[in-house]
Amino acid sequence: MRTLGLLGGMSWESTTTYYRDLNRGVGARLGGLHSAKLLLWSADFAEIAAWQHSGNWSQAGQCLAEAAQGLESAGAEGIVICTGTMHCVAPQIEEAIQVPLLHIADATARALVAAGVRRAALLGTRFTMEQTFFRDRIEQHIQQPVLVPDAASRKRVHDIIFGELCVGQLSQSSRDALVGIVKAQATAGADAIILGCTELSLLLKQEDSPLPLFDTTALHVEAALTWILGED
Repeated sequence: MRTLGLLGGMSWESTTTYYRDLNRGVGARLGGLHSAKLLLWSADFAEIAAWQHSGNWSQAGQCLAEAAQGLESAGAEGIVICTGTMHCVAPQIEEAIQVPLLHIADATARALVAAGVRRAALLGTRFTMEQTFFRDRIEQHIQQPVLVPDAASRKRVHDIIFGELCVGQLSQSSRDALVGIVKAQATAGADAIILGCTELSLLLKQEDSPLPLFDTTALHVEAALTWILGED
């Protein structure tokens, strides 16, 4: 079994999902008392969020790159970033380490292709929806543009993530708002929704959605399990 390093805390709410599901997954596959070999570095998310909102991505990337180096030195044979947004600094992290970085968009793209999705829409933080680091990587695989909501809807999704989900708040009104945004994307031609923030799956479930949901957290965890157990 390989040892996986987790860059977490962004937010810790979604990091707990990674930790729980990786351990459950190894236990389910190997049985008995087996669990995952994990090393966790967890950020003070307030520092990371401040760099995000000020546009200081270089400083955020340096922080995570140094953390990844620490995990590698401690014995991690691969690295996972337990958040969608901070994959915008994935190249900076990859340059700093010698072990592989398992990218969330690659795991998502493989699932989209396998399901025959042709026109996906992306929900996530404003950074993920408005920057191209995630969409470009998906588009390389599905050979179609990835849709994003209009500006007002992007702000609503972003505010739900940072104002509610990152602090563990789940509300029906926000769930209803997300469902309305999904319906608008279906009208715009989307045949699937990418939950491109690792917190969104805490609130929006498949039974709520008129379109298939591709939960990037679950897909990332599944890819990491395959890697941990040497099945890649």
